[in-house]
Amino acid sequence: MRPLPIGLNATAAAVTLVGLSLTGLGAVPGPASAETTTVPDHLPLRETPPDTVELGHMLYNDLNISADRNTGCVTCHAHSAGFADPRSDADPKGMPVSPGSLPGKYGTRNAQTSAYATFSPPFHWSEADGSYVGGQFWDGRADSLADQAVGPPLNPLEMAMADKKAVLSRLAENPVYLEAFRRLYGVDLKWNQIDLVYPKFGLAIAAFEPTDEFAEFNSKYDLYVAGQAELTEQEKLGLDLFNGKAMCANCHISKPPENYPYALFTDFTYDNLGLPVNPRIAELQGVDELPPDLGLGGRPDIAAEHPDGSQEGKFKVSTLRNIELTAPYGHNGVFATLEQIVHFYNTRDTLGEVPDASDPASA
Repeated sequence: MRPLPIGLNATAAAVTLVGLSLTGLGAVPGPASAETTTVPDHLPLRETPPDTVELGHMLYNDLNISADRNTGCVTCHAHSAGFADPRSDADPKGMPVSPGSLPGKYGTRNAQTSAYATFSPPFHWSEADGSYVGGQFWDGRADSLADQAVGPPLNPLEMAMADKKAVLSRLAENPVYLEAFRRLYGVDLKWNQIDLVYPKFGLAIAAFEPTDEFAEFNSKYDLYVAGQAELTEQEKLGLDLFNGKAMCANCHISKPPENYPYALFTDFTYDNLGLPVNPRIAELQGVDELPPDLGLGGRPDIAAEHPDGSQEGKFKVSTLRNIELTAPYGHNGVFATLEQIVHFYNTRDTLGEVPDASDPASA
């Protein structure tokens, strides 16, 4: 586990900084100065043909590509909740993971925001960071946005479609999709070459997700960096803590990279924070307990590469942008509020371990 700060008090200012100053959904301000930090070279594609973007927009918002025609990408990654799940944001303690399309089915991890995901580089090992970097999902198992998009329809706990053919059959019910896939990708949704056609579904959604809708840089912090706004005294204190003693900026980088004018507030690496188990997830699944979630180390390929277990319990560092809108926090949604997760960061190494979040000592 990465060392955490010890004994910080009065960190509500840091909470104010990340909770309020980083939230912004609307017009983008003028360019900010590009100060130095290390961030991947990968930048979002901006010159996607409009027709492809529109197809991706339709697919992202389509609820029919799920078993009960009630769940789409937008269900768990909505603009109103910073592209996380608005149901979890409304009830972060009771609903730390997303309900699936089928009754009684729930995910096992908190829905990550899909905002700013386009900036994540392909999954790789970084000698400089001494860590894996990039990819999509909490464990980086998808290299790209297109790879990520094709997974949820087939996940029995999410959209729960029987197989790829079933997804394509649903798409083929819509004549607009039939024409768009023929014209844009040269394939027919009714073809039997499933493995040729199905990836085009992911490519279309991946064309939509790099648009400005998913990467807005209009928060108060962006205006501050651009010299267009002033922080309050509490926010300045929070920024000082964030960049200094609290060590938040070690992973959630607050300075724009050299090749982009806006800070991304993540280095896309993986860490084991030692989060307590969230028993609510097992309760939603209707079982007494679930196996430990090994995160990155639970991937067979990573486990084979690191048989010493050094990657177990590691999860991807999330962006803090729009953090006030994306409760709960942690890969298992164990923290319902920003105050709770900041308290955990401050006291993890001083108050000792607890078996799970139901232990009174975890409060």
